[in-house]
Amino acid sequence: MDRTPHLRGALLALLAFAVFATHDVIVKYLGGSYAPFQIVFFSVLFGFPIVTFLLLRDATEANLRPKYPWWIATRTFAAVITGFCAFYAFTVLPLAQTYAILFAAPLLITVLAIPMLGEKVGWRRGLAVLVGLGGVIVVLQPGETDLTLGHAAALAAACFGAFASVVVRKIGREERPVVLILYPMMANCLVMGAALPFVYQPMPGQDLGALAIIAAMALAGTSCLIFAYRTAPAIIVAPMQYSQILWATLYGVLLFDEGLTLPTAIGSGIIIASGIYIVLREDRGGGSATTPVLRTRSRVGTPSGLRIAPFLTDESRGPREPGAKG
Repeated sequence: MDRTPHLRGALLALLAFAVFATHDVIVKYLGGSYAPFQIVFFSVLFGFPIVTFLLLRDATEANLRPKYPWWIATRTFAAVITGFCAFYAFTVLPLAQTYAILFAAPLLITVLAIPMLGEKVGWRRGLAVLVGLGGVIVVLQPGETDLTLGHAAALAAACFGAFASVVVRKIGREERPVVLILYPMMANCLVMGAALPFVYQPMPGQDLGALAIIAAMALAGTSCLIFAYRTAPAIIVAPMQYSQILWATLYGVLLFDEGLTLPTAIGSGIIIASGIYIVLREDRGGGSATTPVLRTRSRVGTPSGLRIAPFLTDESRGPREPGAKG
């Protein structure tokens, strides 16, 4: 069996998450001077021309009226909360700690897939979810460290991001990509724009350029991830997201004088091991079609980025019948 596509897909995924990590470093840098409302607003605004150009390639003759308006509305609400909370968490928490908490999203996807997708989760995956969530508690150290709004924001981003991802899995085949992508972007512009007059700080050209780079990196990282999923199986690509903890540690030490604390390292290890175990169990299921972690290919915290799942072919996304236990 030719392993070259697998290697190529893994390398593309590693590149994608390296780009995302750099994206988050710029968010953290700008967060020292500007409110998250302002950062999100301009990053989405700069992303509009690029995303609109790509969506014009969709030759389907249809309007922007969603087929599932309530699901689109709830997903849009969740996406706005996710983007704002993730950006805020990156600005006030150490990078590695923020990633460790956001890594809970795949575990939460597995939980939410039970009521929302009819996924049947066996005791092994259920236990893995509980262990992984225990890893989040290790990172947070309740009772020993002061929990801040930043920690609450990171947890909220993981929860709402997981919900938004499962909604994409639920309705993504029927809704057009333009609907799934533009509604959250427009909502971000409206909500963040409404708050902008209260928090706006004038921005020099270099900071405006950094915001444009954020939008470009969100697109570049997502594009690499789309190509990775088209090149290699999800079982190869999905675990590569955890490479971000290495970039976070490196950037934190070099740029922000942040060290990787022992609780964050231990908790991250527990969360990552649980997430990888769930991915492996879902892949071993074979006939299972509703594999929420493998099939839900979105990255938490990039409000100006494309959603991945709508741009994958039906073959790469797999069937949609109810899944098996695992």
